[in-house]
Amino acid sequence: MADSKEMRRLTGKWATGGGWPKRLEWVQIDGLRGWHGERFELPYPIMAIVGENGVGKSTILQAIASVYKSKPPKKQGRKRQAKRPIFASDFFPDTAWEKIKDATIRYSVRQGNNTPPTEGSLRKPGPRWRGYKDRCMRQVVYIDLSRIQPISARVGYNVLAKPQWKEKTFIPFDDDSIQRLRQITGREYELAKMAYTDADEFRPVPVLGHSGNIYSGFHQGAGETILAELTQVEIPEHSIVLIDEIESSLHPRFQRRLMRDLAELARLRELQIVLTTHSPFVLDELPHEARAQIIQGANGRMIVYGITPEYAMAKMDDVAQYECDLYVEDERAERMLLEIVVEKATKPESVLRCRTIKYGTASVGQSLGIMKYQDKFPRPSFVFLDGDQEGSAGCIVLPGEDSPERVVFEALRGNNWLNLASRIKRLFPDVADACTQAMQLPEHHEWIRYAANKLVIGSDTLWQVMCSEWAAHCLSASEGKRITQPIEDALNKVLTTFVPPPPPVASVRAIEPLTQRKITASGASSENVLPFERSENGAQE
Repeated sequence: MADSKEMRRLTGKWATGGGWPKRLEWVQIDGLRGWHGERFELPYPIMAIVGENGVGKSTILQAIASVYKSKPPKKQGRKRQAKRPIFASDFFPDTAWEKIKDATIRYSVRQGNNTPPTEGSLRKPGPRWRGYKDRCMRQVVYIDLSRIQPISARVGYNVLAKPQWKEKTFIPFDDDSIQRLRQITGREYELAKMAYTDADEFRPVPVLGHSGNIYSGFHQGAGETILAELTQVEIPEHSIVLIDEIESSLHPRFQRRLMRDLAELARLRELQIVLTTHSPFVLDELPHEARAQIIQGANGRMIVYGITPEYAMAKMDDVAQYECDLYVEDERAERMLLEIVVEKATKPESVLRCRTIKYGTASVGQSLGIMKYQDKFPRPSFVFLDGDQEGSAGCIVLPGEDSPERVVFEALRGNNWLNLASRIKRLFPDVADACTQAMQLPEHHEWIRYAANKLVIGSDTLWQVMCSEWAAHCLSASEGKRITQPIEDALNKVLTTFVPPPPPVASVRAIEPLTQRKITASGASSENVLPFERSENGAQE
């Protein structure tokens, strides 16, 4: 997470429990666009809703806009102001194709400091919505950035792009708006105004000037036009601001700066801001409690809070997005570790959120461990050494006090090979003989290959089943937890770093620059392939 000072200040003020006299606690939607009583909570002053197209992100914004008595604020730079308040029917109309009936929007609001929350509802049992009179007063600012078009594409604006028209009047940006625009774009503006021509006194055109050049919205980029108009929206104190697709037309740097601008605005004016997004950069600017993802499943919608940007992207993409790196010595250690996670973790699917990287030799692993100990990795990472290695700073030693092959073979032999034969669909005597004969070889790295050849089965398949049987029936719960708990804590953001107790000073060697060490090619090749999709030589099967 990008821990900006603006977001830290907002978090600090929110944590005091003071301020924000007008506050929406939750909104619950039933009977609208496939919603069946799911509730959206607002535990942080800025809430980002993420999810695939069509899962209901905009529906939440529209439901929130409906629960308050409000008139759209007068926009600086515009000469017309809508006088009509917001109603649920504005967002959820009856059409030739849809008839809204038996719909309910429930909500809980606070009006004033030190006051208990009040629950209310909007209902449409028949042709009309009920409950409007019971709504609390609060300014609602609804901004749909996804529908802001370039100036030249807007209705009625093409006629303004004629040289015969002259600027008739203009409204300059105030100092606060100019400063906000400067901080987001990083540009020094000598001029910023909303101008009107003598062709149409009701259609403003943003006009900006920097670096000695003056240009109108007809010659601005879409992102700059959006930011210019966004900073002109009047946002009163204690209001609730709803922004649909906040990243529209903005590159990552502008997205991050806009989020920091909104965090400062939320703190100073005690705003609640609810936004929708598909951007990992927007999510990365927010603390985990500010992120919520809508997941559409076979049994309806589910809202998951505290998700990471990587998890959110993985849920919306066909390409795996990883949240945690697991460094292991080789493919045998990799499979042992993955089966431990599958069998002993609270959530076995955690393995899908992790990427395994093979580093090759124990000395490289120890060097990576020191990097871990010094918190040098850009995201949660764990370095695992084989059980026959000494403990080292920043490293976690795999169970068994020996190499993975020896640990697994010996444990299974001591338990009469458990269910290995039935799982690989071979006769028990053949399995017992092949594995026992393999253990007579002096080089334990050859055990799997020898036994697999005897049983006419892939060595990766045999090793996977052996590790699964061992992790399920031989590994103790405490040893399993020792391996899986740090990973799950990192994925759940309980721990942002994991630093095991350092070994004796004598065992911590000076780390060589990684540029002088080579991580094996097999480790690099695993980055874009799920762990269970790799064959023994590292290629995708």
